[in-house]
Amino acid sequence: MGAVVGALFVGVDGGGTSTRCVVAAESGEILGRGRAGGANAVSVRDPSANLLAALLAALGSLDRSRVAGGVFGLAGAAQARALAERAWSEAELPGRPRVVPDMLVAFTGTTDAADGTVLVAGTGAVGARVRSRRIVRRADGFGWLFGDEGSGVWLGRRAVAAALTALDGRGAPTALIGPGAAALLGEAGDPQDVPALVAAAYDRIAEAGPAWLGSLAPAVDAAARRGDQVARDIVREAARRLGRTARVVGEPDGTGEERGPLVLAGSLLTEPTELARLVRAELGPRTTSLPAGDGAAGAAALALRAALPPGDPRAGEGHRALIGRTFADRPERRADDGRG
Repeated sequence: MGAVVGALFVGVDGGGTSTRCVVAAESGEILGRGRAGGANAVSVRDPSANLLAALLAALGSLDRSRVAGGVFGLAGAAQARALAERAWSEAELPGRPRVVPDMLVAFTGTTDAADGTVLVAGTGAVGARVRSRRIVRRADGFGWLFGDEGSGVWLGRRAVAAALTALDGRGAPTALIGPGAAALLGEAGDPQDVPALVAAAYDRIAEAGPAWLGSLAPAVDAAARRGDQVARDIVREAARRLGRTARVVGEPDGTGEERGPLVLAGSLLTEPTELARLVRAELGPRTTSLPAGDGAAGAAALALRAALPPGDPRAGEGHRALIGRTFADRPERRADDGRG
């Protein structure tokens, strides 16, 4: 169908830590932004409420009847579609939204290319092959218990384990004990009290979900930068596993399609972290990567494309405008483009 003049398009990017929403015009101009807590159904207690909060903040006083389409990029369990439709309905928006994997909106929020690869490392971790703006192959993304290798939760879980084994004598001494104990017990807590640390760790996960472990990732990365051998080993192993994930999904599958760009997404790969540096080294000098832009803008671009006839030039124009506006709003991404 064709988009009507004055139509609005909603894009939502729901990650494990935060949810971002944009409302855009057909031209690609962003008219509203919203942000709330995480929306991963596996690791967040009330993802639907966060989706609704981000939607309402972005919509503001805009006329909801003008909304001609919406796309949610979500990770997590199969109930993600139901969560999105519930939030959409409670926001009193017309029609029903489309729900796609969160790594797809990370890709479309970075490039208007139809084909390529995306590697995500934030709260969770996953790699995917994109063809015709659809996910055709993926690796990992199995959640904190069975996978998400190299993710923030993966790093945090190993940091806590390393601190505990150092304290009970099974592991090497590590500087991770200090920040781990502070995060679990507060500055006044006893960093040598192993039973209290274990109890606090389980309590935090029970209260806030396993995504809480991802809050320890910056401390692991910082300790690795300072030369702590245990932290360095953890971060190096994370980079090795992420590199393997990227290679698996980036391998040719015999269809003859163009390889396209590799998009690096998630805070652990888009910020100037030690992990990002090691991942780029793991991928090698022949791999050119792009730092991810705004996944919510990518979701809005998909909504715009779905509303316009195939081949309509307005789709590409609006998509490129959304991406350009994203980077113009966040110039720090240009300064550190993820390639070292």
